[in-house]
Amino acid sequence: MLYCCGITEKGKRDNNEDAFLLGREIFVSGEAERELRLPAVIAVADGVGGEASGEVASRMALKLLAEVKPSAGTDYGKKLLAIHRALQKYGISHSSENMQTTLCALAADDKGGAVMINAGDSRLYLYRSGRLRQLSRDQSLVQMLYDQGLISDEEKLHHTRKNLIFPVLGSLSQDPKPQILSITPQLGDLFVLCTDGLSGSLTAGEFEDILAQPKRLPKRLADLAERALSNGGQDNITVVGALFN
Repeated sequence: MLYCCGITEKGKRDNNEDAFLLGREIFVSGEAERELRLPAVIAVADGVGGEASGEVASRMALKLLAEVKPSAGTDYGKKLLAIHRALQKYGISHSSENMQTTLCALAADDKGGAVMINAGDSRLYLYRSGRLRQLSRDQSLVQMLYDQGLISDEEKLHHTRKNLIFPVLGSLSQDPKPQILSITPQLGDLFVLCTDGLSGSLTAGEFEDILAQPKRLPKRLADLAERALSNGGQDNITVVGALFN
């Protein structure tokens, strides 16, 4: 079983272009809590492009992802490319050519395996034995500068170009190059997925300290969102937790 909960809110923006997926249910506002039987997919998506197109892109991507049944033989790269093509086609036919979204997902099969799929700068973390580890790698200019040793970890949080990401789902300029990572979950592992509205406003220390609190998981996720806002976060905020039990 997979115990999941999530929260999404518009933060200080006028509308929410984020959304999250628990199994086959998509959530675009508020909180949710579910027990999922495996196989199951959980995910977050952060629409880009402005106006209504970002909202459409994130929800459409999650709707299509919900149709994927996780298994050891699933070609996730092929599945993600099909979602990308569907968003491109929809955007062109509806005069929303800038309709794009990030996507970060955890697909857990019923044989004890899982796969991370990531395109963009939303994130997946593993919280195990009191330690937080980022599994995804941001597909962004700032991450590239950091990898090259040109900026520090602290500078990543406040860089003026931190919102510049590489091609994501729906992009017409270039196909995305998703990060796909096989994972072997352990009993008690907590996976946390979030959009950059959360991760871009918290230090790793703050993230880990809040997850270590002796509170129910929904409250800890709410505390993460509240801390991001109190730190000056301006963006939509979405965070999902999945506990293997």
